[in-house]
Amino acid sequence: MIESITIKNVASYDSIGVQVNGLKKVNFIYGANGCGKTTISNFLQNTFEPKFNRCSLVWQNTIPLNTLVYNKEFRERNFGKGKLGGVFTLGEATAEQIKIINDKTEELKVLKADGVKKRETLESQIKKKEDLENEFRDNTWTKIYKKYEHTFKEAFTGTLQKESFKNKLLQEFSSNTSALETFEDLKEKAKTIFGEVPQPITPIDSISFDRIVEIENDEIWKKIIVGKADVDIAKLIQKLNINDWVNQGRDYLLEDETCPFCQEKTITENFKNQLESFFDETYLNDIKSIKDLKQEYNSLTQNLINELNAIETYQKDFKQTKLNNDKYSAYLKTLISQNTTNNELLNNKVKEPSRNIEINSLKDQLTLISELITNTNIEIAKHNNIVANYNTEKNNLIRAIWKLIIEEFKTDVTKFNTDKNGLELGINSLQTQISAKLSEYGILDAEIKNLTKNVTSIEPTINEINRLLKSYGFLNFEIVPASEDGFYQIQREDGTIAEATLSEGEITFITFLYFLQLAKGGVSEETVNEERILIIDDPISSLDSSVLFVVSTLIKELIKDVKAETGNIKQIILLTHNVYFHKEVSYEGLNRKGEKSQFWILRKNNKISTIQFYAETNPIQSSYELLWREIREWEKNSGITIQNTLRRILENYFSILGNKRDDVLINKFSTQEEREICRSLLSWANEGSHTLPDDLFIEAPDGTITKYLDVFKNIFIYTENTGHYNMMMNIDENNN
Repeated sequence: MIESITIKNVASYDSIGVQVNGLKKVNFIYGANGCGKTTISNFLQNTFEPKFNRCSLVWQNTIPLNTLVYNKEFRERNFGKGKLGGVFTLGEATAEQIKIINDKTEELKVLKADGVKKRETLESQIKKKEDLENEFRDNTWTKIYKKYEHTFKEAFTGTLQKESFKNKLLQEFSSNTSALETFEDLKEKAKTIFGEVPQPITPIDSISFDRIVEIENDEIWKKIIVGKADVDIAKLIQKLNINDWVNQGRDYLLEDETCPFCQEKTITENFKNQLESFFDETYLNDIKSIKDLKQEYNSLTQNLINELNAIETYQKDFKQTKLNNDKYSAYLKTLISQNTTNNELLNNKVKEPSRNIEINSLKDQLTLISELITNTNIEIAKHNNIVANYNTEKNNLIRAIWKLIIEEFKTDVTKFNTDKNGLELGINSLQTQISAKLSEYGILDAEIKNLTKNVTSIEPTINEINRLLKSYGFLNFEIVPASEDGFYQIQREDGTIAEATLSEGEITFITFLYFLQLAKGGVSEETVNEERILIIDDPISSLDSSVLFVVSTLIKELIKDVKAETGNIKQIILLTHNVYFHKEVSYEGLNRKGEKSQFWILRKNNKISTIQFYAETNPIQSSYELLWREIREWEKNSGITIQNTLRRILENYFSILGNKRDDVLINKFSTQEEREICRSLLSWANEGSHTLPDDLFIEAPDGTITKYLDVFKNIFIYTENTGHYNMMMNIDENNN
């Protein structure tokens, strides 16, 4: 069956269009001419026509059935040249053959119903699987992606949608063999690898300070350097401990005889010779050694400090530095301070060679700095190794991150896989069973078609149409086989072909009878038992009122069979603009068995078609029914018209009772007030027309309206028409 119809972007249907949802076995769509009914029937007849590319159908269990459409196009197509195509039925079959075909057809129905149930179960299992996957997808997104997106987002590149993230997680769960690492380690690695592509870092040059330490350890710094002891003036100089003072003053005596101390010409050549002898070559060599070592030391330390200062400046500005700048700066500051002290000591030694000094060695501080540089270069080497193998390292990190994730989410993934595998096993089993059913169905269907082919004929169709024509008063023509095999013609009583002399109403009636036979049979032997859907669009155009009831009666027989699931017609959708035909064909009477019919009204406002669904409530009612509905729902409406409504019902229903009704009915009431109310209600029918006073009403109080309603009810009771009153008021007499 068709479950829903969508019509848009065609004829009077705009881009929003209409949806006919909730279709059942029997469906009625009422609409005035030009509101879009034929567009619907044309679409159902040829869904693949390009102009309907925005329209769609939803089939029950996704199984489409053959759709047979009756509309104006059907009449023109099948009676355009005065001929009707042959319709095959089981006309020549024996009772035994028909029983065999019917039994196999029932078997086919059971087989199909079983297949439909299995398909429904399959769809249910597929839906459960989809729900399971959607729930798992949402959970992984919330629990994992949202948790790690800021820390490891680059590891999720290519999986930034819920579905792709879920698929990646399942893939990693089944294939990831990386070693499990801690979150902190991975986070630290991610700082280096993720983000900007890392660049190589130049290692820091190592420092050499062996010569500095060697100078610091030279024994000359502790040596007391003095002049030669066997010179005459040596005793005095040593006694007074003025070696350094005399040595400094000696430079002033080389070219002058004046004593630098007393300013007298007391400096003789002999004195000068003694001084030269006192400060001999050994003394001079030691002094030279002190000065040379001091100069070398100062140069080495200053160059090294300059180098270390340059390292500090560069590393502080370098964003990717691996050096612990705080430690480095502290070590360097201490080194500079120690070196300053040593320079003062060395200067003192040069000035006073006879002094013994203790140099503060820079070795410990330089060792700390050297170790810091060495450790930094180790980190730089690691970094450069990562850079050299960036893609490999990045992929390893990504796999390690997913390993951490799947380990954390292991329980949930395992449960999901178990549940999913169970559902998939069930789905595969059902698909296998359905395939087997389809194969079995195809074999049985082919067998039925072969049996049908041997016993079908178009002759019963001719006989049935002629019988219906005579039954409904069409006596001046009949259906006869045409000269061309497989076609019918219309023939007059005198034997002439009636193609050109038939009225439009006669043609309409004949083609509708032909449509009914086609609905029950088939255009070929193989399609006689084919399940189908009927779309009937205004079958009573150009027909008089008597034929209207004939057509409605024939359609109601079809409806009864469809509701009882008898025959091969599975669904009917009827569209009409005729109110009387709609009421007649949709009237159920006492035959209310089976599924309820569904109702819609199609309208066109501002050249745009719209539709309204009324479910099981028939929206097309007679004026008499509408009057009773006003009584039933009087509390929802104004009380202004209530008296007028009561009078009109009494006029319609009691007009057959004659003049005696007034006094007889009025006297049935015991109180004067009730008699006056009854008289006012009955006076409408007596006068037979509106008068000015009758049209003037004021809204009565609820108490007065209730009185009118009580008297109105009693009129039906006193005239023994309680059953009609209860029926029209929807009162269940069994519960009353």
